[in-house]
Amino acid sequence: MAKNIKTRAEDYSQWYLDVIKAAQLADYSPVKGCMVIRPEGYAVWEAIQRDLDRRFKETGHVNAYFPLLIPQSFLTKEAEHIEGFAMECAIVTHSKLQKGPDGKLVPAGPLEEPFVIRPTSETIIGHMYAQWVQSYRDLPLLINQWCNVMRWEMRTRLFLRTAEFLWQEGHTAHETEAQAQMETLRMLDVYAAFAEEFLAIPVIKGAKTEAEKFPGAVTTYCIEALMQDGKALQAGTSHFLGQNFSKAFEIKFLGRDQKQQHAWTTSWGVSTRLIGAMIMAHSDDDGLVLPPKVAACPAVIVPIFKTPEEQQKVAAFIDKLLVQLVGEAECAAAKNRGTDPALLRYFFDKLAGQSILVDWRDNRPGDKHFHWEQRGVPLRIEAGPRDVDSGSVMIKKRLDRSKEVLPLAAITSDWLRGQLDTIQKAMFDKARAHRDANIREAGSYDELKKLAAEGGFVKCWFTPNKETEAKIKEETKATVRCVPFEQSGTGKDVYTGAETTTRVIFAQSY
Repeated sequence: MAKNIKTRAEDYSQWYLDVIKAAQLADYSPVKGCMVIRPEGYAVWEAIQRDLDRRFKETGHVNAYFPLLIPQSFLTKEAEHIEGFAMECAIVTHSKLQKGPDGKLVPAGPLEEPFVIRPTSETIIGHMYAQWVQSYRDLPLLINQWCNVMRWEMRTRLFLRTAEFLWQEGHTAHETEAQAQMETLRMLDVYAAFAEEFLAIPVIKGAKTEAEKFPGAVTTYCIEALMQDGKALQAGTSHFLGQNFSKAFEIKFLGRDQKQQHAWTTSWGVSTRLIGAMIMAHSDDDGLVLPPKVAACPAVIVPIFKTPEEQQKVAAFIDKLLVQLVGEAECAAAKNRGTDPALLRYFFDKLAGQSILVDWRDNRPGDKHFHWEQRGVPLRIEAGPRDVDSGSVMIKKRLDRSKEVLPLAAITSDWLRGQLDTIQKAMFDKARAHRDANIREAGSYDELKKLAAEGGFVKCWFTPNKETEAKIKEETKATVRCVPFEQSGTGKDVYTGAETTTRVIFAQSY
């Protein structure tokens, strides 16, 4: 057990932060409420970007960029939207600094109209869409942007809740309501497939209640995941905005009937919160556990030697191993790149940005294993003089800590891909088993309160209602995470006892 990490049973919140620190994923910044994403953590975000961006482009979306600063008046154009975000906005009121009488810098150059640092971009993108859309022939507009946003949040938790965070936000405009609805649900499916296939996190798809939906949306759809401590985490949202923003920003077009119409719009997004979800869904008391598809380094080779002669012997053996894993051309290229010779990097999959590292650092083998274990590297390959003599290597898996001795000839690129696929599936199966074992049903309000306190997803019959949901949250700290798409039959409302056709999932959440 790692001495620098609290156990999950002892203190789950501290365990989460300890895992991040041990893996060097992020750190607190001198700007209150904000974090610094370190290279190890940013590599995870790059992997998420890379795979999601591919999925977006496969569905016809293109990337663009819109300003960080939004005129304050834009937010007032959609009443529900400003009400939902007003308390979270950071405002820019001056354009420069100048020296005051005491020599200290003070704000100067007050702006005629303050700017809001974007909490989300529906308003400014709506303004631009109004300039670009004239006819039904200009539709659909399918645009995504990768950017940062700011929501003035002081109760910080690295990756899960910070004032500034990174995300993507898709914004689309359509000719008909049906097309916009189809887009909203299509992107929810993209998020669900990504979470399960790439992050190995099982999710439940459904709709948010009126109390929980995005400000300004007609309907918000979401994917909900369950963390190891029994709390839910919203892993992605897709919003059907109807014509609310198109009317507020005059996104109009000449329709096929030669009449002016307002466009139907959507928005959808996921953020660096997904990194927090991945950590809490998979990691253990010894540190980070990375799904292989996310790992920038899916395998590390750890040489073991004592003398220069042994090092030379092991190095020649590892050279053979690397040729089998990445090919002769990449082996030659890696040694000519001029990178750190103590941590030689060999590209295994350039499209996925994945490399195999050889750890030649002057550290004890045990320290090297501890280092890579805490960083969640899926596979470690150990090679020492005795392995050279036997023509084999020791394989160590991060997920279950299993060990296996295999002949050198067996360690090929196809073997490695097969191993990584097996680990990826095992991680998803493990997370799904945990999720399914923690879905329970409540037949009464007393039972709901009891089960919500124990953690996990609680299914029950319930007719969504803002006032009732607020009372339940106050008494249980649980909210309706979603109204699952699969609905059938009738039952008695868990709170009122009235007959209802709606089943929901309650849970305490992050």
